[in-house]
Amino acid sequence: MVQTMRGAWQNQTDTTPATEEQQAVTGMKKTTEKNLMVFSGRAHPVLAEEVATLLGTDLVPTSAYEFANSEIYVRYEESVRGCDAFVIQSHTAPINEWIMEHLIMVDALKRASAKRITVVMPFYGYARQDKKHRGREPISARLMADLFKTAGADRLIAVDLHADQVQGFFDGPVDHLMALPILADHIKVKYGNQPLAIVSPDAGRIKVAERWSARLGGAPLAFIHKSRRTDRPNETVANRVVGDVTGRMCVLVDDMIDTGGTIANAADALMADGAAGVVIAATHAILSDPAVDRLKNCPAIEVVVTNTLPLSPDREFDKLTCLSIAPLVSRAIREVFEDGSVTSMFDGHT
Repeated sequence: MVQTMRGAWQNQTDTTPATEEQQAVTGMKKTTEKNLMVFSGRAHPVLAEEVATLLGTDLVPTSAYEFANSEIYVRYEESVRGCDAFVIQSHTAPINEWIMEHLIMVDALKRASAKRITVVMPFYGYARQDKKHRGREPISARLMADLFKTAGADRLIAVDLHADQVQGFFDGPVDHLMALPILADHIKVKYGNQPLAIVSPDAGRIKVAERWSARLGGAPLAFIHKSRRTDRPNETVANRVVGDVTGRMCVLVDDMIDTGGTIANAADALMADGAAGVVIAATHAILSDPAVDRLKNCPAIEVVVTNTLPLSPDREFDKLTCLSIAPLVSRAIREVFEDGSVTSMFDGHT
């Protein structure tokens, strides 16, 4: 019946007044147009506002608060029916609170009839718990993916996951963005006139270091051999440089800096092994205590991070450089919304 009406309407001349049926068809076409809406939790609104500005839109007004017993309440102040929703929340401390708010926001969108819900997590909480090291341990990164799927998420966007296999934990599309181009371009401009070496803080991140090397003109690789205490988090007990770093500016790369012990010890080891200098580059600046003191006092001349997580004034220091991840996230959102290719952003690598 719709096809018959549309055919009859298209055969009319421009001067023929539209019938009620034709107006109904026109209205139906309008309601099927895609509608981009960007939402933000309260964990890192500055980043979300920057992303929305780059997309040429505003954040959807949202009411969010806690009840007396700390339960979280969320309500959107305008209709979201039929929209393509992108919900941005960085999982920063207090991490459990912001994850719960993120889940509630997704549930609210699902129940309000959003057409598609994409969860944007610049930092994926619990990503380090991606496998079992010992018996009777959880795989919390998988649990996170299951929670967001149950809440109503259709798609995930994350930046520099701790382990690539986390992409397979979610039953749906996952866009794994990389901050490497942003960080590496900064390093190239500032230190590209010196002989460089790309250093991984452990053997497990050699593949990431290889991508850095390719981006920086084939700089040689090295890594830090370390032993980690499985019964005590955030603690390494030995460091040894594997590779020749003598006389080179070492770019020490990692996905995150939490307490800073591993990265500071690695910087010490590199200088002791004859490095000309050390620059630290990491995507996620968690900077739990005593990270700031460790980084201030380590021999690195610069610590380069991105703003996937908010940086409070007490965690800023002179040799810290923070680059914005918003252009990367906004472009990925645009590609998803327009049914484009996120992979094309990284020369085929995600």
